[in-house]
Amino acid sequence: MPTTPAPATCAVKWEPNSWSTGFTINVTLTNRGTATVNGWTLTWTWPGNQQVTGYWSSVITQSGTAVTARNAAWNATIAPGGSTTFGFQGTYSGTNARPAAFSLNGVACAVS
Repeated sequence: MPTTPAPATCAVKWEPNSWSTGFTINVTLTNRGTATVNGWTLTWTWPGNQQVTGYWSSVITQSGTAVTARNAAWNATIAPGGSTTFGFQGTYSGTNARPAAFSLNGVACAVS
C-alpha cells in the first residue's frame, strides 16, 4: 500500500504488441513530481473486452473492465524523475485500443 502521497504529475508510456487475439504490453511509469513514490498503484479501464492473463514486475488484478496494477516488492519506490517498467499479456476480440486514462495512486497521469 502507498506510504506517501502520489506525485503531482506522472506519465505512462504504453507499448503494445498485438496479434490476432492476443497481446503484450510494456508500461513505463515515470514520476514527474517532486516527491518520491513509496508504493504505487496504477489503474485504468479497458475500452473493449481485453482480459489480462499474466503479468511481470507488478501484480495485476482485473474486475470487469477495471484494471489495477500494483508494484512488486522490489520496484515500489520511484524517485522524482525516475521510472519503473512492468508488463502483462492478455487476450481480446475486436479491437485492442489503449485505455483513455491512467491514474497513479488516484492522480491522473499523462500518456506519452
